[in-house]
Amino acid sequence: MRKLPKAALEHWMREFYFDTPIDLGSSGVYTYSFRDLRKLAGVSDTDLDNIVFDDSPTRGCLALRQAIADQFGDGDPDRVMTANGSNEVLYHIMSSCLSPGDEVIVLDPCYHALCTVAESLGCNIRRWHLDPSAGFKPRFEDLNALIGRDTKMVVVNFPHNPTGASITAEQQQSLLDIVSAVGAYLVWDAAFNDLIEDGPLPNPALNYEKAISVGTLSKCYGLPGLRLGWCFAPPEVIRRAVELRDYTTLYVSPLVEAIGAKVIVTAPTLAAERRRVALSNRSILDSWLKENADNFKWPETFGGVTCFASLKGIEDTERFCRSLAKEHGVMLVPGLCFGHPDLIRLGFGCTEAELVAGLHRISAHMAEAYL
Repeated sequence: MRKLPKAALEHWMREFYFDTPIDLGSSGVYTYSFRDLRKLAGVSDTDLDNIVFDDSPTRGCLALRQAIADQFGDGDPDRVMTANGSNEVLYHIMSSCLSPGDEVIVLDPCYHALCTVAESLGCNIRRWHLDPSAGFKPRFEDLNALIGRDTKMVVVNFPHNPTGASITAEQQQSLLDIVSAVGAYLVWDAAFNDLIEDGPLPNPALNYEKAISVGTLSKCYGLPGLRLGWCFAPPEVIRRAVELRDYTTLYVSPLVEAIGAKVIVTAPTLAAERRRVALSNRSILDSWLKENADNFKWPETFGGVTCFASLKGIEDTERFCRSLAKEHGVMLVPGLCFGHPDLIRLGFGCTEAELVAGLHRISAHMAEAYL
């Protein structure tokens, strides 16, 4: 394996996420407290007292895998592997399924974990570009032009991070048809699936034997700090990932598993409340963008809680984002973190008060220094 490149997004978040008062850069909904969870998920003192800090099965304890299989799959826990966040799942899947020279198709722009592991393995990366002038809508004719018999894996995330672009159920079936025709793996990152305006898409791993669906409690459910991710995958993929995991984290903490099993049962409730806030925030952001249409350009999308916007007259947005954070206390993410330095990622999964205050400060900063 070649040396993994610096994850520019995580480097940026380390610099600004914890010390900037208003976060309008993150890609998920705002977080729940443990007090919230104890009430919503019914986590009792007895549940906590019964946790034993022993080793746990490598694939995850049965109770948690069963809860995930029942909530998001077909009820078969043997098709589920849990991990310490979805990034660990992606690392294990790609490291165990890919070899140097394999052809891998990824979206562009792209969240780093969906691409750089394959790159570090020496894979041949082919990019399925999402065009800003077309509203970042995926063009399946472009995918057809990229894919072939040598394609080993196609990696997608819809709704897409950072653009918010998504696809319909009919388009998802078209994607499955294209990928299955060449027998490639489809890695379906479903981190934002419960943030599609028209409702979540089906789990493709239930309809295509080489689809691998990856989930997490971080983005839609407001629990990034729980560090719980999972995948639905073919048995041989899970077997290879487990063998690799013997050299990394071994398993998920019994504490996380016990709380996670409770949370998964109430996941729709957790997602519904945050989705309601996100849709309301979307209306606030839409109004603000219309008021600032001469300066901000954002192709309308219908999923996730981020937009990937351009700023009039600013080709390198890093300086703008740095000065905004330092002078006005608002964090955005410059597009360089996704290979597009002329754009910014703006997140609206926060509270309404935080969004309104942050947008007001962005307007002030633009008026003072840039426009």
